[in-house]
Amino acid sequence: MADLVVSNVAKSYPTRDEPLVVLRDISVELSIGENVAILGPSGSGKSTLLHIIGTLDTPTSGEVTLRDQDPFQLNEPQLAKFRNENIGFIFQDHHLLPQLSVLENVLIPTIASGASSDATARAKDLIDRVGLSPRMDHRPAELSGGERQRVAVARALVQNPMALLADEPSGSLDRTHANAIARLLLDLQQQEKTLLIVVTHNIDLANLMSRRLELDDGRLSEAT
Repeated sequence: MADLVVSNVAKSYPTRDEPLVVLRDISVELSIGENVAILGPSGSGKSTLLHIIGTLDTPTSGEVTLRDQDPFQLNEPQLAKFRNENIGFIFQDHHLLPQLSVLENVLIPTIASGASSDATARAKDLIDRVGLSPRMDHRPAELSGGERQRVAVARALVQNPMALLADEPSGSLDRTHANAIARLLLDLQQQEKTLLIVVTHNIDLANLMSRRLELDDGRLSEAT
């Protein structure tokens, strides 16, 4: 069975008139080792779908399971723990804490479980693999945009997540740095044996993925 199963997921928001429907009957299955791009026009619900898969938002109807577990059946503390241990997020804006060093930023997801020597060793290894060992003690303001996004990639992987979810990870970068981040993501995804979902407008990035899906009018289909 697939590691991630999205079954008949819909999402709508109440308005004064009729509900605003964002997602309609979305179903998709993905397994560890797969990488997929989700394409679609602005406002098509790509980020909403990614947030539901990542348990940051709840579906109006339907079901999401990760390794046969429905995270939306958990209480808030349990859900937060599940999310932190199983899902790594990369956003267009890196969301690094400006007062912390590169190493400290990468270690943030480990704080809840107590940052151990093993976690520190893991963080240092990832920082080395994203090419930032000489910058380990630098603050985000001392890094370029591409370097800050590399820190975000390392942070997303530090907990050995099952799924890596990236929302426009190259959106704020020039073409050269965007391509570098894309290839870094794919290399690390294969090395770490995770599932990778990328929401993007970048066709070059999407074409690097083994599978491309398109979201339009709230419906998901294989991209042509």
